[in-house]
Amino acid sequence: MSTKIHQNVSIVDFLFEAAEAWPNKPAVSFLGKTQSWLETKYRCHAAATLLSDAGVQRGHRVAYLGLNSNVCFESYYSPALIGAVMVPINYRLSLREMIECVEDCEPRVLIVDENHIEQARQLKDSCESLQTIIFFGDEVTPNGMTSYEEGVQRIISSGAYCELAPSKGDEIVIIFYTGGTTGRSKGVMLSNINFKVNTDCSVPLYRMQRHWVFLIIGPLFHLAAGSRVFSSTALGGHAVIMPKFDVAGLLDAIDRYNINSATLVPTMYQMILDHPRLGEFNLSSLKMLASGAAPLSIGLLGRIVKAFPETEFFQTYGMTEAAPILTSLDSKYQVLHGPNSHKLGSVGFPVDHIDLIIANESDLPLPPNSVGQILARGPNIMKGYWQMPELTKEALKGGWFHTGDAGYLDEDGFLYLEGRVKDMIVSGGENVYPIEVENILENHNAIYQCAVIGIPHETWGEAVHAIVVLKKDSEVSEGELISFCKNQIAGYKCPVSITFREEPMPLSPINKILKTELRKPFWKGRDSSIV
Repeated sequence: MSTKIHQNVSIVDFLFEAAEAWPNKPAVSFLGKTQSWLETKYRCHAAATLLSDAGVQRGHRVAYLGLNSNVCFESYYSPALIGAVMVPINYRLSLREMIECVEDCEPRVLIVDENHIEQARQLKDSCESLQTIIFFGDEVTPNGMTSYEEGVQRIISSGAYCELAPSKGDEIVIIFYTGGTTGRSKGVMLSNINFKVNTDCSVPLYRMQRHWVFLIIGPLFHLAAGSRVFSSTALGGHAVIMPKFDVAGLLDAIDRYNINSATLVPTMYQMILDHPRLGEFNLSSLKMLASGAAPLSIGLLGRIVKAFPETEFFQTYGMTEAAPILTSLDSKYQVLHGPNSHKLGSVGFPVDHIDLIIANESDLPLPPNSVGQILARGPNIMKGYWQMPELTKEALKGGWFHTGDAGYLDEDGFLYLEGRVKDMIVSGGENVYPIEVENILENHNAIYQCAVIGIPHETWGEAVHAIVVLKKDSEVSEGELISFCKNQIAGYKCPVSITFREEPMPLSPINKILKTELRKPFWKGRDSSIV
């Protein structure tokens, strides 16, 4: 059932309230350094002042390109303090894709870490909107860039803070770019209300407690990790941030900081459980683990439950457009035996603040156990796609968000996913839209026809696989085609294998390639639906 939220709500209230209630409690740890909540508030205000001095005004976009860091955590708040909009850029994208995102959202300022200096320079050369690059890291600030840390410390020391004018209500806080079925990334516009609703939901949903220690290890350009910025702040928690996923580093952090909570994707769980040094670390502090963003097999669930018998485990189904939670399967159902085990394979029950239905092609509700498209509505649903009014109108048609996923609700209201209406591939927690890859492959002069599908992969869940028909008398190797893709799109989107097909592609009556037929040999004897 939908929930009403006051229009003056602001996500920066989380920060102000934490700093007032628990000023000396640890807020953020990164690379061995810890800052308190009061210090974090001052740093965010100083960073907002830096942005204001660079000409950022209400509604302007501020891009962030870098690995996870305390600066990224602060950037979830600092633009919002002056009514501006944060845009985290996926650092795994190719330069061409980064340029597309930056040209689309037209940020005035780019905050960049020491690992992406060259990309920042090329973005500034290519994108007219970029006026200022703010650098942070251990290296000397490059020529032509402004130092984040020096600026923040100067402002804190002088007390010369800008006047605050936080964004509120339906104003946009963050734009997250996601892959697009059209081949172009979509900027998902999320508001203060969206994040407030999701945070108020997730804290009791996962039974999080005040002052918990949260591990943030998933990339903060994804909302699965980013939502923990808000929940940890709301609880006066301690966010331990790792630059990127590293199994040994993760295990060491849990042991060293007594981590209480972590949200990971299935691939991460598998790599943790397979790590030869797993038994050397004390992981008893873990109170809650969650999994999302990708399929979780029942076999892997069994291993997780066995390895962490005292830890509550949750599975969540959601997406960026929902900020991000739609449903959750409570830990009491994450059992292989007993009366509650009959819900395994479900992604849980819809959360309280949304209405969720299964609809037919006319968007009319279907009865229980009938497969259709999953539609949702509620105060957590995005404002729309940045500068894509027609696509927004289509996605939010009739007041319902059309997820593009197929599933059914059982007689108890638990959701089961049956596949993806839009052929999306989920590889290691990353969404890959086949059309993006197909658009690249079809530009190769040796290819007559191609189709991209997901095939089983023991580590990543699914792997990107291309099936191609070559032009007559043309020759090209698998390696050449993969390299061709890697020069133009992010590595995780590129095919890891290719089938060269001599017979024509299987076609539907309206001459669309039947990907269901192409998948069958790879998935034979396996369940390709999301569980």
